[in-house]
Amino acid sequence: MRAVIAEDSVLLRVGLVKVLEAVGFEVVAAVGDATELLAAVEEHRPKVVVADVRMPPGFHDEGVKAAMVIRRQWPDTAVLLLSQFVEERYAADLLATNTSGVGYLLKQRVANVDDFVDALQRVAEGGTALDPEVVAQLLVRRRHRDPVEKLTPRERDVLALMAEGRSNAAIAGSLVVSDSAVAKHINSIFTKLELPQAEDSHRRVMAVLRFLEVG
Repeated sequence: MRAVIAEDSVLLRVGLVKVLEAVGFEVVAAVGDATELLAAVEEHRPKVVVADVRMPPGFHDEGVKAAMVIRRQWPDTAVLLLSQFVEERYAADLLATNTSGVGYLLKQRVANVDDFVDALQRVAEGGTALDPEVVAQLLVRRRHRDPVEKLTPRERDVLALMAEGRSNAAIAGSLVVSDSAVAKHINSIFTKLELPQAEDSHRRVMAVLRFLEVG
């Protein structure tokens, strides 16, 4: 599985290359800014991109903007953004362009190699991966606003784990409940968020997008 890395810190860039290659990814390019990132994606058409949110020249949101271009022009390429700080609006912006194959993690997660690799593989396979700290901040912000305020505390827990990209089985394991209980909570979430009947995978994404609405 081919990957492109975009990170201006040489030390972290080298570390990411080693981590990805150790678990079977082929790193076809490792670059230091957004312009080089877009050129590398156009040349190599990787399965996944790992990119810093802030890169030269402005160190503002160059990585996010590049990620949004990638999702529009090369929708088969998944994108995992890394950020030094919790900036939940970037996660919302990224998901707004495409609801599969996207992730947003704090850089500190890279230190936990197993969790980082799990998130990366989930994103590369078309899923989502949101940092638990981002999810926690969104949960606090949304708790007293419609329509999320309609949810019970347990349903909010389930939705938060859905937003992290967890499967039903993983949610059940985290909350120490049965798979059927998780399914019931998810159906209740769909009802309370007034999501129309559709494929469960689509309604899952729509529920997470409702959760991510900020402002």
